[in-house]
Amino acid sequence: MRFLIAGFGSIGRRHFRNLLELGERDLVFYRTHRSTLPDDELHDYMVETDLEAALAHRPDAVIVANPTALHLDVAIPAARQGCHLLLEKPIAHTFEGVADLRAAVAQSGVQVLVGFQFRFHPSLRRIKRWLDEGLIGRVVHARAHWGEYLPAWHPWEDYRRSYAARPDLGGGVVLTLCHPFDYLRWLLGEVESVSAHLATLGDLDLAVEDTAEITLQFASGALAQVHLDYLQRPPNHHLEIIGTQGMIRWDNTYGTARIYHASTETWETYTPPTGFERNHMFVDELRHFRKVVRGEEPAQCTLDDGIRALAIALAAHESNRRGQRVLLEAFLSSALEGRP
Repeated sequence: MRFLIAGFGSIGRRHFRNLLELGERDLVFYRTHRSTLPDDELHDYMVETDLEAALAHRPDAVIVANPTALHLDVAIPAARQGCHLLLEKPIAHTFEGVADLRAAVAQSGVQVLVGFQFRFHPSLRRIKRWLDEGLIGRVVHARAHWGEYLPAWHPWEDYRRSYAARPDLGGGVVLTLCHPFDYLRWLLGEVESVSAHLATLGDLDLAVEDTAEITLQFASGALAQVHLDYLQRPPNHHLEIIGTQGMIRWDNTYGTARIYHASTETWETYTPPTGFERNHMFVDELRHFRKVVRGEEPAQCTLDDGIRALAIALAAHESNRRGQRVLLEAFLSSALEGRP
């Protein structure tokens, strides 16, 4: 199987190293050489600076790992050529071109896996099982909190030049830290409406929002609050889900999930397998992607999942702009049809 990796920043480099770990060697790279990371690892590989030339190598699959605002510039031509896609999150920074991507995928019949790697976290998978089994009854409320200090992400570069900090590259905390929108949909079902307050509150000299408080209302009636920020030290990412018969807590720092059974007034703890670390999610994601490409498994996070996560993020911006709740289905339909 031949892979084309588009983009060689931190996530492109991670996918490259993980592919090598999985035994893949037929790799081609498309890059603009604007990354702040060195390219000394690529001496033995073909590197193209023109997308048409890169696609001329006829890759079976393309890993779209360039900045968010440039994803569709690669994904649409690749899909039209018949390449399967591992498309990093969020799939784009606006809806412009999303309908074209969906049409290209439908016409060519390629498979798309969107890179929300937390779907491969063993503790979140266990939580999904607990919820599917109804162990805490009917879910009424959830709270996801993710705060992380932006300058500490990539200490080798000026964080103000990174995609996460630049509006022209699709930055801002809502798009960059959009994982909770996907895993909450995965765990709790479809979102009906979005309300949000976004702000730039820190001293980081950013042209994007660094803090967000977002309320999601689900079709089930459940509510969820999502807090995101670029400011918190030390970083903290956790999830709490409250049901009529108990509650669930997940802490990304330690990787553990805990469930409280109200009927017995006892806690049960799930701990990931010994040796689990963050990169294992990305490796498992790539293992799954290879099976998706070979037709052995359906994608666990589809293009439609990616579109809906993007819709939540953009609806948060719209809610903040309007100062009112946004009905998600109407917002999504309007955006995909190109209506204001």
